[in-house]
Amino acid sequence: MRTPSARATAVMPAETAAALDAAAAEGLTAAATSGAVVAVRSPQGTWTKAYGVADPTTKAPMTTDVHQRIGSVTKTFTGTLVLQLAQQGKLTLDDPISTYVPGVPNGKDVTLRMLLTMTSGIASYTLDQAFTDKLFADPQRTWTPDELLAVGLALPPQFAPGAKFDYSNTNTILLGKVIEKVTGKPYADVLTEQVLLPLGLSTTSMPSASDSLPAPHASGFTLQGTPDGSTTPINTTDWNPTWAWTAGQMVSSVDDLLVYGRALGTGQGLLDTTAQVDRLSSFPGTAGYGLAVGCIDGWVGHTGELPGYNTTLFYDTTNDTTVVVLANSDIPSGGCTASKTLPDTPKGLPCMDPAVRIFTAVSAATGHAFTPNPKS
Repeated sequence: MRTPSARATAVMPAETAAALDAAAAEGLTAAATSGAVVAVRSPQGTWTKAYGVADPTTKAPMTTDVHQRIGSVTKTFTGTLVLQLAQQGKLTLDDPISTYVPGVPNGKDVTLRMLLTMTSGIASYTLDQAFTDKLFADPQRTWTPDELLAVGLALPPQFAPGAKFDYSNTNTILLGKVIEKVTGKPYADVLTEQVLLPLGLSTTSMPSASDSLPAPHASGFTLQGTPDGSTTPINTTDWNPTWAWTAGQMVSSVDDLLVYGRALGTGQGLLDTTAQVDRLSSFPGTAGYGLAVGCIDGWVGHTGELPGYNTTLFYDTTNDTTVVVLANSDIPSGGCTASKTLPDTPKGLPCMDPAVRIFTAVSAATGHAFTPNPKS
């Protein structure tokens, strides 16, 4: 077991902090976001800094204590809860989803492990054009998990269970339903009892449909849902996140994510050794995606994107370092061919989301460069 450094929460040495600051600032210049918060925790200490503005209209500066919609980083929490229930003997990862949720195509052959590793073949409800049209036409609408499943399960399977990898939000919604069925409790209650309280994550939550983004927070901006050809970002701060539920609805902060990121990478405070070893050896194929967590060259974690917000959370297994980046935009920059970009995007760079671009720059300053999967 890797013992946390006694210095980890102390102030990062000045020379290291300066190198991280320079890298983050460089990444920000090429990222399509008005602001960002960057944090690094290693055996040397902790460094956190805010950049830019939280609201381009008011020019209010970004601060390090902002709450952020963390999007698909939520999937790692959902996956952790499933692994904890397996550890407790309340389910097994080889259980078919039909045991818990009726009406799933190929449900007797799709296991919980396949849902976690995105190899179930079940299509993501976000592929349904009618769904996305409704989402962007009324972004304040409240969606129920059953409504999301009805959309996703009505789509034809992408492939036979276990045959390939395909990232699907429907998988993680199904896992949320499993957690509630096995425990007999709402997902948010299980999350609080089994992860948030044990780790002391005081600014992390699963907001209800009526909850606004806690203060302080930055205003989020996106090009998603805008007319074809539009290059004017729209403000998403008050959009209802229930359409993402256990696949992307959570809120957190850099301070909490630094703690959670290390726990995710080491299992400490979350999983026993057997479960964590299973998780860290669960990356089939070339996708680098395992039990609700990604892994690229020893960096274990996840990205998160909800319209207007982009998050990266990664733990470096090679040197016990956690890096968190929050950006108040999900607009990519660089030579993107499919994703909408701003008119002044730098064409000579690879297409990247803002938090990913900043994280990639900062990772190089830690001595272990992260190379993200290609984005178009």
